[in-house]
Amino acid sequence: MIIKAADLPDTIPVFPLPGALLLPRARLPLHIFEPRYLAMIDDALKTSTRLIGMIQPHRVPGSDQDRLHHIGCAGRVTALSETDDGRYMITLSGMSRFRVVKEVSGFSPYRKCEVSWTGFDRDQGPVEHDNGFDRDTFLDLLARYFADQDLSTDWVNLKDAEDELLINSLSMLCPFDPEDKQALLEAPSLSTRRETLVTLIEFALRGGSNEEMIQ
Repeated sequence: MIIKAADLPDTIPVFPLPGALLLPRARLPLHIFEPRYLAMIDDALKTSTRLIGMIQPHRVPGSDQDRLHHIGCAGRVTALSETDDGRYMITLSGMSRFRVVKEVSGFSPYRKCEVSWTGFDRDQGPVEHDNGFDRDTFLDLLARYFADQDLSTDWVNLKDAEDELLINSLSMLCPFDPEDKQALLEAPSLSTRRETLVTLIEFALRGGSNEEMIQ
């Protein structure tokens, strides 16, 4: 099912999961076991769009409360299976990024937000290409990063993947900090996301820390 921009709802349930990144046209598998999020899935399945907003929470200094970043990405529940003990294994297919207008109070056990889809038209457009992408140099850097992090991958499929699939999949899968994931999400274009990804990989290879990046 293709959801047109005009059909995107003004209010969506949100799942604030640190480090979990969803991008448009990508797929994110999730294991759902908390009662409030099981209820969220049940309610989402009753809607025509079946949308859930993935968003990064961040801790307010001097407080024990989490706030939400201003930008997240909504995904449609496109696969679901239930375990014998009532947990859900789902797949979200990324539809579009959104900007939080305000959090909506109510009686549901999970959080909801009024959102705006303005400014993210390309998310529902055709697959993006990165004309400045030097694939060989990038894959050499990636191989060093995977060796440094003791990660493994299917290099054959990786080398043959289209630009968007390659860059977005790595952005979602690499073990970056939540704030770095947020920077990848907010990148306005595929080439900007690739540049951000390269910066994060190079920084990790230098053994840097977030504190050093901030300084």
